[in-house]
Amino acid sequence: MRRRALLAAFTALAAATATFGVRLATADAAPVTFTHPGVLVSRAQLDFVKTKVQQQAQPWTAAYNQMLASRYASLSRTPAPRATVECGSYSNPNNGCTDEREDAIAAYTDALIWYFTGNTAYAQKSIALMDAWSATIRSHTNSNAPLQTGWAGSVWPRAAEIIKHAYGNWPNQARFATMLRNVYLPVVIAGSSSNGNWELSMMEAAVGIAVHLDDKTSYDRAITRFQARAAAYVYIAADGSQPKYPPVGSVDTRAELISYWQGQSTFVDGLSQETCRDFVHTGYGLSAISHVAETTRIQGVDLWPSLSERMRHGLGFHTKFENGTAVPGNICGGSVVKGLGPVTEVAYNALANRLGIAMSNSRTYTETRRPQGTNNLFVAWETLTHANNPA
Repeated sequence: MRRRALLAAFTALAAATATFGVRLATADAAPVTFTHPGVLVSRAQLDFVKTKVQQQAQPWTAAYNQMLASRYASLSRTPAPRATVECGSYSNPNNGCTDEREDAIAAYTDALIWYFTGNTAYAQKSIALMDAWSATIRSHTNSNAPLQTGWAGSVWPRAAEIIKHAYGNWPNQARFATMLRNVYLPVVIAGSSSNGNWELSMMEAAVGIAVHLDDKTSYDRAITRFQARAAAYVYIAADGSQPKYPPVGSVDTRAELISYWQGQSTFVDGLSQETCRDFVHTGYGLSAISHVAETTRIQGVDLWPSLSERMRHGLGFHTKFENGTAVPGNICGGSVVKGLGPVTEVAYNALANRLGIAMSNSRTYTETRRPQGTNNLFVAWETLTHANNPA
């Protein structure tokens, strides 16, 4: 209860300072000028991949061919926008949810293909998909609305950044930006007290949208919440005898924390808040952390060093079990539900290749699963964009 009182006092202080026009300092402020394209992939990264594909080098060529053969690359794709996208728990009901997510992935896919080939038909298809949705969508409803908004809102800015800042000929770009600002940003910026993968995906969307809109205030707000949630999502010994409490919600006692961590009461380096739920949702959370960190690196205030210990343990802990290590009895009762997914390339490249951190379990998992494709939600083609990418 004491933590709730302290949180309430801090919230009141923040509100008071905002009233008098003073912004509380954030740990990492927005850049003076945003870098574009700058959501998950930069121009330098895209140029590196383009060269590798032209050289038919591996693993990029196999990853490119995987993307090109996917349904997302079809030039005959017909967008399926809705004014209201209704998403219930576990996709029941699913009224436009899959259509929205997959149209966003297709727009990003088409933007990448245009960049690597110069074929303007793909740029125009990306634009057509984004235009169809920006002319139509007004809201998301039902219980999974915040998560759906986060998933789709994470991918749309990746496509929009490439088209606006590299292709350039997009008459309805301002309408698309208005859609991001009015339909997506107010939902995701508010965050969530649900399982951590929700808020991490929502902060990923908020950060990407803020970059695309050159919105420094929203960027700072999202980064502050992101840092608190990431620290509360993956445990490391430096946290103390238990994980950090989530930044919002009613979890503020040890008993509540253990319940929130799926009944796990033994905490070891790399354990996630959702490990004992399943590795699929854990993969969502780890992926969103890596995406935000990569965007901050592109934007010039790199969070990777501050996240490196947490993420190297988080990836290593889960990939060792995916690679076949037996689960000890003190972890999730000795049994886990695997299925981490295609989520390791971005973090592995940042930590092992750029920062020089030894990550043998993550390396084995990453390299034996190349090319990592898409989870059909918000992860797409990361062997292509990030494998061994020094840019």
